[in-house]
Amino acid sequence: MPLSSHSPTATCQLLAPSRRWRLLTPCPRAGATPAAEASALLLPGALRAESLPRHVAVVMDGNARWARARGLPSAAGHDRAARAGGDGAALPRLGRPRAHRLRLLPRELEPVEVEFLMGLFERVIHESVAEFLREGIRLRVIGDSSRLPVSLQRIAREAEAATRNNSQLDLTLAISYSGRRDIVQACRSLAQKVHDKVLRPEDIDESLFAAELETSPANEHELLPYPDLLIRTSGELRLSNFLLWQSAYSELFFTDTLWPDFGEDDYLEALVSFQNRDRRFGVRK
Repeated sequence: MPLSSHSPTATCQLLAPSRRWRLLTPCPRAGATPAAEASALLLPGALRAESLPRHVAVVMDGNARWARARGLPSAAGHDRAARAGGDGAALPRLGRPRAHRLRLLPRELEPVEVEFLMGLFERVIHESVAEFLREGIRLRVIGDSSRLPVSLQRIAREAEAATRNNSQLDLTLAISYSGRRDIVQACRSLAQKVHDKVLRPEDIDESLFAAELETSPANEHELLPYPDLLIRTSGELRLSNFLLWQSAYSELFFTDTLWPDFGEDDYLEALVSFQNRDRRFGVRK
């Protein structure tokens, strides 16, 4: 199961961040109030505010293994992650407003586990709308919605509509999402436009292609950044069909920590690692 967010915080209560995440606060935007500037002083000394990632993508893996290690059913691992502020939205509020992004990735799961997760998403989204509104978080749900329960589709649409005008953080939940499918549907959309003579084949470039991806915002004038940092928990060293086009130049950070145990120290480690990278985007220096 994947998730994505763009700025402040998210939890799979879906946003009442747990205490372990409260220690980190957002950096102020231009013209911020003195209170906001003071809150930025709480940024850990190891981090530089000017070089925080704008978009963090997270593959939240390891819930089932966490549960099995304790002799519990897989559902217990997902529930633990949600209660701990982990399964979707509890990344700290670091970075400039509307600058952070977090993303959840789809997984191959047992039918019973899928059913539990769909119910969990439904409950968490429904219960979190009020807090999203207080915190200025805009929710988007991407993926193959046709495979989701009708009730979850409805709640997701309602939550997206209710939070559409929020501007502090973009939180994107990738449910039933496939990076390959995302690319294929973008190709189909462009092919249809060529067929309809709305577009010429020679007009197609990377920006037009990117605009057809599910991560492209509805508002074409408000472009969202590709992931600067992609974190995967639980020791797996692969993308697993997640944001394949979008992560072409993302910095990758892998940790053995299982997602239900992923906390502030782990996140800080990932951010420090990111700030120590020399990002060249394919250009030799």
